[in-house]
Amino acid sequence: MAIFEKLANDAVASSDIEKSLFDEYSVKRGLRNADFSGVLVGLTTIGDVEGYDKVDGKLVPKDGKLFYRGVELKDLAKGFQSKGRHGFDETAYLLLSGNLPNKEELEEFSGKLAEERHLPPFFSKNMILSLRGRDVMNMLARSVLGLYTADEDAEDLSPENLIKQSISLIAKFPVIVAYSYFGMRHSYQKKSLVIRHPQPGLSTAENFLYMLKGDNYSKLEADLLDLSLVIHAEHGGGNNSSFTTRVVSSAQTDTYSAIAAALGSLKGGLHGGANLKVMDMMENIKTNVSNWRDENEIKAYLQKILQKKAFDNTGKIYGIGHAIYTNSDPRAVLLKEKAEALAIEKQRLDEFHLYAAIERLAPQVFYEFKGANAKVICANVDFYSGFVYECLQIPKEIYTPIFAVSRIAGWCAHRIEEVTFSSRRIIRPAYKNVSERIDYLELNDR
Repeated sequence: MAIFEKLANDAVASSDIEKSLFDEYSVKRGLRNADFSGVLVGLTTIGDVEGYDKVDGKLVPKDGKLFYRGVELKDLAKGFQSKGRHGFDETAYLLLSGNLPNKEELEEFSGKLAEERHLPPFFSKNMILSLRGRDVMNMLARSVLGLYTADEDAEDLSPENLIKQSISLIAKFPVIVAYSYFGMRHSYQKKSLVIRHPQPGLSTAENFLYMLKGDNYSKLEADLLDLSLVIHAEHGGGNNSSFTTRVVSSAQTDTYSAIAAALGSLKGGLHGGANLKVMDMMENIKTNVSNWRDENEIKAYLQKILQKKAFDNTGKIYGIGHAIYTNSDPRAVLLKEKAEALAIEKQRLDEFHLYAAIERLAPQVFYEFKGANAKVICANVDFYSGFVYECLQIPKEIYTPIFAVSRIAGWCAHRIEEVTFSSRRIIRPAYKNVSERIDYLELNDR
């Protein structure tokens, strides 16, 4: 044990780099510019995120917009919702192909997804249920690598094969997540093992709810989950997991290795697990704010959180603020619109109103705390997504895996673009070495 402690201490000491050196060498930490905008590292036609305009070198806040292949997310969502259909399949088609499908194309695509939902023979037992796992994200990543062995054309980088692999992964992710959850629950929580096979006549969202809950879900619940899958499907090439997909894909590796790497990125608490922190914070607020309708009491507790005197003492109001969005996050706007109806159905309207009050009051408290130069902030999608999942009675262990079930569509689109576009080149950024040069000493002299 002593060797681990010594190595850890030495590693931390050796890894510490003075912040001033980043300024000295003009290194943009986290690939962020001084104004917190992202460093431009590539070009894409897949997703675009707008949260501000740049005027005379300054960021000017505006209502957020998100585009999938040039189509605004708001218009996409309103389009399929107005016709009473689920939109994840056509969203995946749009991201992969660059075009909105017509009726025949959508039916054929959805039919192919239905065919591909079935896992290879013995895969469920050997890869998911026999190999125990405590974390569903890790089980998902392991299963993706396992699918490599079942694919005779795993290394084929032709566009047609990349599409084939993408459809297979998009179809199989919900099944693997559901089975992994019940396998984990059976092994480590001593609960019943439940395996429900996907049904060909159900949408992606309906199938996922069916595999988790059987027939015990409402149309509104399925609609909310479908919307959640659509709004999480893509978010530009600069988010950590999509960028990971592109970095690994630029080396011309196989699809399964690239997607497993993206899953490792998404698993991180600063990326895919953010809504879990929101849920923990909200439980703390609900306990410590006695009157949920008293805005002064709510503001006072939010001030304590910012002052590092409440909740986890980090000074963060989770779910409020975003790297790009300023006035509004379009995903949060869309989710909130439907979340109120769900709260009514689940008799949790008082709780929804508390969320809405915090969404409105948190920026005010933040500006008062930070002063005149405070960044313009708004509620992000994580603020409401955890509440929606909780109302859907989805276990917390699969909040982040649901993100993966959705984002696999965007990852696959970015991989195809990175592997096939004519100006491709392996991504290899530079790091400036700032260590001291030391002479080698013989073992007896150390």
